Amino acid sequence: MKLIFKQRFFSWFDSYDIYDEAGNVLYEVKGELSWGHCLRIFDSGGRETGTVKEKILTLMPKFEIYRDDAYVGCISKEFSLFRPKYNIDYNGWHIEGDFFEWDYTVVSQYSEEIATISKEVLRLTDTYVVDVANPKDALSALMLVLAIDAEKCSRND
Repeated sequence: MKLIFKQRFFSWFDSYDIYDEAGNVLYEVKGELSWGHCLRIFDSGGRETGTVKEKILTLMPKFEIYRDDAYVGCISKEFSLFRPKYNIDYNGWHIEGDFFEWDYTVVSQYSEEIATISKEVLRLTDTYVVDVANPKDALSALMLVLAIDAEKCSRND
């Protein structure tokens, strides 16, 4: 299953639309005013399905993940010199990026590929293509992309 993740062009806060390959909106992400990034995810019916919230005052960037209103766990950036790495403390997944931080691979604790994430360059807004092996993992993969993009945005501010 492919997700196309596009940041909206004119928005005061982080906001994104997530499409399937046919161009149908699957999710809408709305940023809200807070200290650190707080991104709420809504399904195509307008129901809130998840939240990615940045933890402030941590040594390395860290994001709390919520499904509906229940806390699931954290995504945290690991120290690395040349390739970005992220740890996910709730499902055994691990993320590694390339040197340019455009492409990422999400693998399970058994080294099975869960998803690939590719940033499209030369776009006016942040655009990612997320290829998810199992459609049931789509929302979790989306939350990872949101955390990675928010971390990169915070670093560049």
